[in-house]
Amino acid sequence: MVAGASIAGPALAHWLRRRGADVTVVERAPELRPGGQAVDARGVAREVVRRMGLDEAVRAARTDTAGAYIVDADGQVLETFRADDDGGDGFIAEIEILRGDLSRVLYEDTHDGVEYVFGDRIAELGQDADGVDVVLAGGDRRRFDLVIGADGLHSSLRAMVFGPRERFVRHLGRMMAFYTVPNEFGLDRWLIDYQEAETGRSAGLRPIQDATRAMAMFSFLSDASEIDYRDVPAQKRLLRDQTAGLGWLAPRILAHLDDTPDFYLDQVAQVVMDRWSSGRVGLLGDAAFCSSPLSGAGTGLALVGAYLLAGELAAAGWDAEKGFAAYEQRMRPFVEANQEIGRLHARSLDVSRSDALGPEEWDMDLIDRAINGLELPDYA
Repeated sequence: MVAGASIAGPALAHWLRRRGADVTVVERAPELRPGGQAVDARGVAREVVRRMGLDEAVRAARTDTAGAYIVDADGQVLETFRADDDGGDGFIAEIEILRGDLSRVLYEDTHDGVEYVFGDRIAELGQDADGVDVVLAGGDRRRFDLVIGADGLHSSLRAMVFGPRERFVRHLGRMMAFYTVPNEFGLDRWLIDYQEAETGRSAGLRPIQDATRAMAMFSFLSDASEIDYRDVPAQKRLLRDQTAGLGWLAPRILAHLDDTPDFYLDQVAQVVMDRWSSGRVGLLGDAAFCSSPLSGAGTGLALVGAYLLAGELAAAGWDAEKGFAAYEQRMRPFVEANQEIGRLHARSLDVSRSDALGPEEWDMDLIDRAINGLELPDYA
Protein backbone atom coordinates (compact mmCIF):
# COMPACT_ATOMS: atom_id res chain seq x y z
CA MET A 1 0.00 0.00 0.00
CA VAL A 2 1.09 3.55 -0.77
CA ALA A 3 -0.31 6.47 1.25
CA GLY A 4 -0.60 9.65 -0.84
CA ALA A 5 -1.68 10.30 -4.45
CA SER A 6 0.07 13.57 -5.26
CA ILE A 7 3.35 12.92 -7.11
CA ALA A 8 5.59 10.53 -5.13
CA GLY A 9 2.79 8.00 -4.59
CA PRO A 10 1.62 7.58 -8.22
CA ALA A 11 5.27 7.67 -9.42
CA LEU A 12 6.10 4.82 -7.04
CA ALA A 13 2.95 2.96 -8.15
CA HIS A 14 4.18 3.21 -11.75
CA TRP A 15 7.49 1.54 -10.97
CA LEU A 16 6.13 -1.02 -8.51
CA ARG A 17 3.60 -2.15 -11.10
CA ARG A 18 6.34 -2.44 -13.73
CA ARG A 19 8.36 -4.58 -11.28
CA GLY A 20 5.41 -6.95 -10.93
CA ALA A 21 3.77 -5.77 -7.71
CA ASP A 22 0.08 -5.28 -6.99
CA VAL A 23 -0.37 -1.73 -5.70
CA THR A 24 -3.06 0.08 -3.70
CA VAL A 25 -2.83 3.88 -3.29
CA VAL A 26 -4.93 5.51 -0.56
CA GLU A 27 -5.52 9.28 -0.61
CA ARG A 28 -7.18 11.39 2.09
CA ALA A 29 -8.57 13.92 -0.40
CA PRO A 30 -11.78 12.97 -2.24
CA GLU A 31 -10.13 13.52 -5.62
CA LEU A 32 -6.91 14.72 -7.21
CA ARG A 33 -6.06 18.23 -6.07
CA PRO A 34 -5.65 20.80 -8.90
CA GLY A 35 -3.23 23.71 -9.15
CA GLY A 36 -0.42 24.24 -6.70
CA GLN A 37 3.02 25.60 -7.31
CA ALA A 38 4.95 24.94 -10.50
CA VAL A 39 7.36 22.05 -10.04
CA ASP A 40 10.44 21.19 -12.04
CA ALA A 41 12.14 18.16 -13.57
CA ARG A 42 15.85 18.84 -13.89
CA GLY A 43 18.87 16.69 -14.65
CA VAL A 44 18.51 13.12 -13.44
CA ALA A 45 14.80 13.62 -12.67
CA ARG A 46 14.22 14.44 -16.34
CA GLU A 47 15.84 11.10 -17.20
CA VAL A 48 13.45 9.31 -14.84
CA VAL A 49 10.50 10.90 -16.66
CA ARG A 50 11.96 9.61 -19.94
CA ARG A 51 12.38 6.09 -18.54
CA MET A 52 8.77 6.17 -17.37
CA GLY A 53 7.73 6.75 -20.98
CA LEU A 54 5.98 9.96 -19.93
CA ASP A 55 8.22 12.59 -21.49
CA GLU A 56 5.68 13.48 -24.18
CA ALA A 57 2.74 13.60 -21.74
CA VAL A 58 4.63 15.72 -19.21
CA ARG A 59 5.85 18.16 -21.85
CA ALA A 60 2.32 18.47 -23.22
CA ALA A 61 1.08 19.48 -19.75
CA ARG A 62 3.90 21.86 -18.82
CA THR A 63 3.42 25.59 -18.35
CA ASP A 64 5.68 26.38 -21.33
CA THR A 65 7.26 29.26 -19.44
CA ALA A 66 9.71 31.12 -21.68
CA GLY A 67 11.59 32.78 -18.84
CA ALA A 68 11.36 35.07 -15.84
CA TYR A 69 11.64 38.78 -15.16
CA ILE A 70 12.67 40.16 -11.77
CA VAL A 71 11.06 43.60 -11.51
CA ASP A 72 10.98 46.57 -9.17
CA ALA A 73 7.87 48.13 -7.62
CA ASP A 74 7.22 50.07 -10.83
CA GLY A 75 7.44 46.95 -12.99
CA GLN A 76 10.82 47.83 -14.46
CA VAL A 77 12.86 44.73 -15.34
CA LEU A 78 15.96 44.26 -13.19
CA GLU A 79 17.03 40.75 -14.27
CA THR A 80 16.06 38.32 -17.01
CA PHE A 81 16.29 34.52 -16.97
CA ARG A 82 15.44 32.27 -19.92
CA ALA A 83 14.18 28.69 -19.92
CA ASP A 84 17.10 27.53 -22.06
CA ASP A 85 19.73 28.92 -19.67
CA ASP A 86 22.13 26.27 -18.33
CA GLY A 87 20.82 23.62 -20.70
CA GLY A 88 17.29 23.90 -19.37
CA ASP A 89 18.34 23.39 -15.74
CA GLY A 90 18.55 27.04 -14.70
CA PHE A 91 16.30 29.41 -12.74
CA ILE A 92 13.43 28.43 -15.07
CA ALA A 93 13.60 24.72 -15.90
CA GLU A 94 12.94 23.33 -19.36
CA ILE A 95 10.17 21.22 -17.80
CA GLU A 96 7.99 23.28 -15.46
CA ILE A 97 4.55 21.93 -14.69
CA LEU A 98 1.90 22.67 -12.07
CA ARG A 99 1.92 20.13 -9.26
CA GLY A 100 -1.71 19.26 -9.94
CA ASP A 101 -1.08 18.73 -13.65
CA LEU A 102 1.86 16.39 -13.03
CA SER A 103 -0.23 14.49 -10.48
CA ARG A 104 -2.94 14.06 -13.12
CA VAL A 105 -0.43 12.75 -15.71
CA LEU A 106 0.89 10.19 -13.23
CA TYR A 107 -2.61 9.14 -12.17
CA GLU A 108 -3.81 8.70 -15.76
CA ASP A 109 -0.71 6.60 -16.46
CA THR A 110 -1.37 4.24 -13.54
CA HIS A 111 -5.08 4.13 -12.67
CA ASP A 112 -5.92 1.20 -14.97
CA GLY A 113 -3.43 -1.11 -13.24
CA VAL A 114 -3.40 0.33 -9.72
CA GLU A 115 -6.16 0.40 -7.09
CA TYR A 116 -6.83 3.99 -5.98
CA VAL A 117 -8.87 4.65 -2.83
CA PHE A 118 -9.84 8.33 -2.50
CA GLY A 119 -11.44 9.98 0.52
CA ASP A 120 -9.84 7.61 3.01
CA ARG A 121 -6.66 7.28 5.05
CA ILE A 122 -4.69 4.88 7.23
CA ALA A 123 -6.11 5.10 10.77
CA GLU A 124 -4.28 2.18 12.38
CA LEU A 125 -1.25 0.14 11.43
CA GLY A 126 0.52 -2.86 12.89
CA GLN A 127 3.28 -4.99 11.43
CA ASP A 128 5.00 -8.31 11.98
CA ALA A 129 7.78 -10.18 10.22
CA ASP A 130 5.53 -11.15 7.30
CA GLY A 131 3.35 -8.14 6.59
CA VAL A 132 1.49 -5.02 7.66
CA ASP A 133 -2.09 -4.90 8.92
CA VAL A 134 -3.87 -1.66 7.98
CA VAL A 135 -7.16 -0.27 9.20
CA LEU A 136 -8.58 2.54 7.09
CA ALA A 137 -10.61 5.37 8.60
CA GLY A 138 -13.58 4.16 6.54
CA GLY A 139 -13.46 0.83 8.36
CA ASP A 140 -11.78 -1.38 5.75
CA ARG A 141 -9.16 -3.80 7.14
CA ARG A 142 -6.39 -4.94 4.81
CA ARG A 143 -3.02 -6.70 4.95
CA PHE A 144 -0.06 -5.75 2.76
CA ASP A 145 3.52 -6.90 2.29
CA LEU A 146 4.80 -3.31 2.48
CA VAL A 147 3.40 0.14 3.30
CA ILE A 148 5.02 3.29 1.91
CA GLY A 149 4.21 6.78 3.17
CA ALA A 150 4.24 9.30 0.33
CA ASP A 151 1.84 11.68 2.08
CA GLY A 152 3.91 14.83 2.13
CA LEU A 153 5.48 17.24 4.60
CA HIS A 154 2.68 16.69 7.14
CA SER A 155 2.78 12.89 6.77
CA SER A 156 0.34 11.13 9.09
CA LEU A 157 2.04 7.81 8.43
CA ARG A 158 5.41 9.22 9.48
CA ALA A 159 3.93 10.43 12.77
CA MET A 160 2.21 7.09 13.32
CA VAL A 161 5.33 4.97 12.80
CA PHE A 162 8.37 7.17 13.40
CA GLY A 163 7.25 9.79 15.92
CA PRO A 164 5.84 13.33 16.16
CA ARG A 165 6.52 15.82 13.39
CA GLU A 166 8.55 18.07 15.72
CA ARG A 167 11.34 15.49 15.64
CA PHE A 168 11.80 15.73 11.89
CA VAL A 169 10.40 18.99 10.46
CA ARG A 170 12.85 21.93 10.27
CA HIS A 171 11.16 25.29 9.64
CA LEU A 172 13.25 27.60 7.41
CA GLY A 173 11.62 30.83 8.58
CA ARG A 174 9.39 31.53 5.59
CA MET A 175 5.86 30.94 4.31
CA MET A 176 4.73 30.58 0.70
CA ALA A 177 1.26 30.79 -0.88
CA PHE A 178 -0.05 29.91 -4.34
CA TYR A 179 -3.43 30.32 -6.04
CA THR A 180 -4.84 30.96 -9.51
CA VAL A 181 -6.23 34.35 -10.54
CA PRO A 182 -7.73 35.77 -13.75
CA ASN A 183 -4.99 36.80 -16.15
CA GLU A 184 -5.86 40.48 -16.19
CA PHE A 185 -2.17 41.33 -16.11
CA GLY A 186 -1.24 40.57 -19.74
CA LEU A 187 0.95 37.64 -18.74
CA ASP A 188 2.31 35.82 -21.81
CA ARG A 189 4.72 32.90 -21.17
CA TRP A 190 6.91 34.98 -18.84
CA LEU A 191 6.99 34.69 -15.05
CA ILE A 192 7.20 38.04 -13.24
CA ASP A 193 8.60 38.29 -9.72
CA TYR A 194 8.80 41.27 -7.37
CA GLN A 195 10.97 41.13 -4.26
CA GLU A 196 10.81 43.77 -1.53
CA ALA A 197 14.41 44.03 -0.34
CA GLU A 198 13.62 45.74 2.95
CA THR A 199 11.27 43.04 4.27
CA GLY A 200 12.12 39.86 2.35
CA ARG A 201 8.55 39.67 1.04
CA SER A 202 7.82 38.78 -2.57
CA ALA A 203 4.89 38.56 -4.97
CA GLY A 204 4.82 36.96 -8.38
CA LEU A 205 2.73 35.81 -11.31
CA ARG A 206 3.39 32.67 -13.31
CA PRO A 207 1.85 31.74 -16.69
CA ILE A 208 -0.09 28.49 -16.89
CA GLN A 209 -1.53 26.53 -19.81
CA ASP A 210 -4.91 28.26 -19.47
CA ALA A 211 -3.89 31.67 -20.78
CA THR A 212 -7.01 33.26 -19.25
CA ARG A 213 -5.61 32.60 -15.77
CA ALA A 214 -2.27 32.92 -13.98
CA MET A 215 -0.70 31.45 -10.86
CA ALA A 216 -0.17 33.98 -8.04
CA MET A 217 2.78 33.46 -5.71
CA PHE A 218 3.58 35.10 -2.37
CA SER A 219 6.43 34.59 0.04
CA PHE A 220 7.23 36.20 3.39
CA LEU A 221 9.41 35.71 6.45
CA SER A 222 7.64 34.10 9.37
CA ASP A 223 8.62 32.47 12.65
CA ALA A 224 5.18 30.86 12.87
CA SER A 225 6.22 27.27 12.29
CA GLU A 226 2.82 25.99 13.44
CA ILE A 227 -0.24 26.66 11.29
CA ASP A 228 -3.30 24.54 10.68
CA TYR A 229 -2.74 23.59 7.05
CA ARG A 230 -6.41 22.58 6.70
CA ASP A 231 -7.85 25.89 8.01
CA VAL A 232 -7.97 27.81 4.73
CA PRO A 233 -9.78 30.93 6.09
CA ALA A 234 -7.10 31.33 8.78
CA GLN A 235 -4.39 30.93 6.16
CA LYS A 236 -5.93 33.63 3.99
CA ARG A 237 -6.10 36.00 6.97
CA LEU A 238 -2.44 35.32 7.65
CA LEU A 239 -1.50 36.05 4.04
CA ARG A 240 -3.42 39.34 4.06
CA ASP A 241 -1.80 40.40 7.33
CA GLN A 242 1.70 39.54 6.21
CA THR A 243 1.42 41.21 2.79
CA ALA A 244 -0.25 44.44 3.92
CA GLY A 245 1.43 47.38 2.17
CA LEU A 246 3.34 45.21 -0.30
CA GLY A 247 3.87 47.10 -3.54
CA TRP A 248 3.87 46.32 -7.25
CA LEU A 249 0.71 44.41 -8.34
CA ALA A 250 0.23 42.75 -4.95
CA PRO A 251 -3.05 44.53 -4.03
CA ARG A 252 -4.65 43.59 -7.36
CA ILE A 253 -3.53 39.97 -6.98
CA LEU A 254 -4.81 39.80 -3.39
CA ALA A 255 -8.18 41.13 -4.51
CA HIS A 256 -8.86 37.67 -6.01
CA LEU A 257 -8.00 35.77 -2.84
CA ASP A 258 -11.59 34.92 -1.90
CA ASP A 259 -12.57 33.82 -5.41
CA THR A 260 -9.79 31.31 -6.13
CA PRO A 261 -10.63 27.59 -6.26
CA ASP A 262 -7.18 26.27 -5.34
CA PHE A 263 -5.56 28.29 -2.52
CA TYR A 264 -2.50 26.75 -0.88
CA LEU A 265 -0.28 28.13 1.90
CA ASP A 266 2.31 26.36 4.01
CA GLN A 267 5.56 26.84 5.83
CA VAL A 268 8.86 26.46 3.99
CA ALA A 269 10.37 23.51 5.77
CA GLN A 270 12.55 20.44 5.43
CA VAL A 271 12.24 16.91 6.78
CA VAL A 272 15.46 15.49 8.21
CA MET A 273 15.48 11.87 9.37
CA ASP A 274 18.18 9.38 10.36
CA ARG A 275 16.40 6.62 8.45
CA TRP A 276 13.42 6.34 6.13
CA SER A 277 12.17 2.88 7.04
CA SER A 278 11.04 0.84 10.02
CA GLY A 279 10.47 -2.85 9.38
CA ARG A 280 8.06 -3.15 6.47
CA VAL A 281 7.08 0.54 6.47
CA GLY A 282 9.05 3.08 4.43
CA LEU A 283 8.84 6.75 3.47
CA LEU A 284 9.26 8.53 0.14
CA GLY A 285 9.26 12.10 -1.14
CA ASP A 286 8.46 15.00 1.17
CA ALA A 287 7.35 12.61 3.91
CA ALA A 288 10.93 11.32 4.13
CA PHE A 289 13.20 14.09 2.86
CA CYS A 290 11.34 17.29 1.99
CA SER A 291 13.93 19.76 0.71
CA SER A 292 11.49 22.74 0.67
CA PRO A 293 10.24 24.69 -2.39
CA LEU A 294 13.36 26.86 -2.12
CA SER A 295 15.50 23.94 -3.30
CA GLY A 296 13.56 23.67 -6.56
CA ALA A 297 14.00 19.92 -6.23
CA GLY A 298 11.12 18.43 -4.25
CA THR A 299 9.47 16.88 -7.30
CA GLY A 300 12.77 15.66 -8.68
CA LEU A 301 13.57 13.94 -5.40
CA ALA A 302 10.15 12.28 -5.40
CA LEU A 303 10.54 10.98 -8.97
CA VAL A 304 14.10 9.76 -8.48
CA GLY A 305 13.28 8.26 -5.09
CA ALA A 306 10.32 6.35 -6.53
CA TYR A 307 12.51 4.87 -9.27
CA LEU A 308 15.19 3.80 -6.80
CA LEU A 309 12.83 2.50 -4.12
CA ALA A 310 10.88 0.25 -6.47
CA GLY A 311 14.06 -0.87 -8.22
CA GLU A 312 15.94 -1.75 -5.05
CA LEU A 313 12.99 -3.55 -3.46
CA ALA A 314 12.55 -5.69 -6.58
CA ALA A 315 16.31 -6.29 -6.88
CA ALA A 316 16.32 -7.50 -3.25
CA GLY A 317 13.56 -10.00 -4.00
CA TRP A 318 11.12 -7.82 -2.02
CA ASP A 319 13.20 -8.26 1.13
CA ALA A 320 12.16 -5.10 2.99
CA GLU A 321 15.31 -4.68 5.07
CA LYS A 322 17.70 -5.12 2.13
CA GLY A 323 15.61 -3.10 -0.31
CA PHE A 324 15.06 -0.15 2.01
CA ALA A 325 18.75 -0.08 2.99
CA ALA A 326 19.95 -0.07 -0.63
CA TYR A 327 17.44 2.66 -1.57
CA GLU A 328 18.60 4.87 1.27
CA GLN A 329 22.29 4.30 0.54
CA ARG A 330 21.86 5.43 -3.07
CA MET A 331 19.45 8.26 -2.34
CA ARG A 332 20.78 9.99 0.76
CA PRO A 333 23.76 11.91 -0.76
CA PHE A 334 21.47 13.26 -3.48
CA VAL A 335 18.93 14.34 -0.86
CA GLU A 336 21.56 16.02 1.29
CA ALA A 337 22.89 18.09 -1.64
CA ASN A 338 19.38 19.32 -2.47
CA GLN A 339 18.54 20.09 1.14
CA GLU A 340 21.69 22.16 1.41
CA ILE A 341 20.56 24.14 -1.65
CA GLY A 342 17.24 24.80 0.11
CA ARG A 343 18.94 26.02 3.28
CA LEU A 344 21.31 28.29 1.37
CA HIS A 345 18.44 29.79 -0.63
CA ALA A 346 16.47 30.46 2.57
CA ARG A 347 19.52 32.14 4.05
CA SER A 348 19.99 34.31 0.97
CA LEU A 349 16.40 35.60 1.26
CA ASP A 350 16.56 36.40 4.98
CA VAL A 351 17.09 40.16 5.12
CA SER A 352 17.78 39.96 8.87
CA ARG A 353 21.01 38.02 8.28
CA SER A 354 24.35 39.59 7.48
CA ASP A 355 25.79 36.34 6.06
CA ALA A 356 23.37 35.93 3.14
CA LEU A 357 25.03 34.60 -0.01
CA GLY A 358 25.00 36.57 -3.24
CA PRO A 359 24.55 34.74 -6.57
CA GLU A 360 28.28 34.87 -7.26
CA GLU A 361 29.03 33.01 -4.01
CA TRP A 362 26.99 29.88 -4.69
CA ASP A 363 28.94 26.61 -4.85
CA MET A 364 28.54 25.47 -8.47
CA ASP A 365 29.77 21.98 -7.62
CA LEU A 366 27.01 21.66 -5.03
CA ILE A 367 24.43 22.82 -7.60
CA ASP A 368 25.66 20.24 -10.11
CA ARG A 369 25.49 17.46 -7.49
CA ALA A 370 21.96 18.53 -6.62
CA ILE A 371 20.88 18.29 -10.27
CA ASN A 372 22.96 15.48 -11.73
CA GLY A 373 24.76 13.92 -8.79
CA LEU A 374 23.20 10.47 -8.88
CA GLU A 375 23.74 7.61 -11.32
CA LEU A 376 20.52 5.78 -12.08
CA PRO A 377 20.92 1.98 -12.07
CA ASP A 378 19.52 0.22 -15.11
CA TYR A 379 17.28 -2.21 -13.24
CA ALA A 380 16.40 -5.38 -15.12
